[in-house]
Amino acid sequence: MDDLESTKKRALRILGNRNYSEQEMYKRLVGKGETEENAVETVRWLVELGYINDSDYATLIVRHYVAKGYGEARIKNELFKRGIPRAFWEEKLAEISEVDQGDAALEFLKKKLRGSDDKNDLRRASDALVRRGYSYDEARTAVSSYLENQEAMQ
Repeated sequence: MDDLESTKKRALRILGNRNYSEQEMYKRLVGKGETEENAVETVRWLVELGYINDSDYATLIVRHYVAKGYGEARIKNELFKRGIPRAFWEEKLAEISEVDQGDAALEFLKKKLRGSDDKNDLRRASDALVRRGYSYDEARTAVSSYLENQEAMQ
């Protein structure tokens, strides 16, 4: 029982740094040398106390990466890497409006291009959007919006 208490104390210290999913916490505890049984029991205890909530954590991840200008594919990758169950993915991603995604992509292009309308710059910026998790169609739409915005400013 003493080992379980030390595992719980370790988990609370770990949670003091940032939020974790159930899977992340389990892996972290086992990685620190705790037994699998103690890690499972500790994660269960943390969930019961409300210190770990995968649904809330998924919301935080989605909002964070949308605010940073990342697309849906990149956000899904982050949710996967953090061990968030897929059951939460669609629900949380549905909360992102297309307007938010489009605005974030347009802001990214404005920062990246700084007024340039050179074809090579536009292609590189469009490719950067795709690497950030936007679909090709979303990137193309964002570039079109950027160019319309540039024309309106002239």
